[in-house]
Amino acid sequence: MTKPSVDTWNPGQYVKFSQERDQPFYDLMHLVKPKPDMHVVDLGCGTGVLTKVLHQTLKAKETLGIDASAAMLQGGQGLVVPGLAFEQITIETYTPKRPLDLIFSNAALQWLPGHRDLIAKLATYLAPHGQLAIQMPANFDAPTHVIARELALEEPYRAYLGEGLTRHVLSAEEYAQLLYDLGFKQQHVRLQVYPPVMESSEAIVEWVKGSLLTYYQRYLPSDLFATFLSTYSERLHHHYGDQRPLFFPFKRLLLWAGIAVFGILTS
Repeated sequence: MTKPSVDTWNPGQYVKFSQERDQPFYDLMHLVKPKPDMHVVDLGCGTGVLTKVLHQTLKAKETLGIDASAAMLQGGQGLVVPGLAFEQITIETYTPKRPLDLIFSNAALQWLPGHRDLIAKLATYLAPHGQLAIQMPANFDAPTHVIARELALEEPYRAYLGEGLTRHVLSAEEYAQLLYDLGFKQQHVRLQVYPPVMESSEAIVEWVKGSLLTYYQRYLPSDLFATFLSTYSERLHHHYGDQRPLFFPFKRLLLWAGIAVFGILTS
């Protein structure tokens, strides 16, 4: 299945639930150990609003936010402050111009395959005592994802989607082992359940239209995606029923790793 070039990210849709989506970013940022004059990259920065928060909170010397979506970057226009810049480029093709003090990624790497090789490559971009900070949704087994995946296997969708969205995210234990094998002397790896409360199953559909469903929209013709979305909404409603409000537990993995000297990360 060849990946089309269409950009299905919609910043307006994505930020509908900014309060719920933003909390993992802050939890991840608080794991970072600031040091003076940091050089930082934010992989998959989206609109860049939170990249600016990261840059200013760390008082970084330089922060670059990268994202493959022109639409998302366009949604963050007007964020320019000294030392902060943005670039449209994929995570896979990005290489830094100098060693980095922090590689930060909030809810982006879950879209990419080969995490063992990917994180190993990112580790080579770090300066001595550099840090990795990565947050990814881990909801592949949630009803939102299972229903979409099952529907994708039905015709006529399967002709466009193949096996559907593949799980790329490893277990917390696998990431911990990976970071250890890469030589990180300090790490913090946790699976955290966030507790959004949604108005209804329709609100959950609005949530995933800004993230998960962009994948299916990318591969399906517009009329077929409309049918896919309608059937998906019906099945999600059938699963959750008429609960109002509706508890929507959302699992996320938060990873932080730093290379230490004598067991203490230098700052």
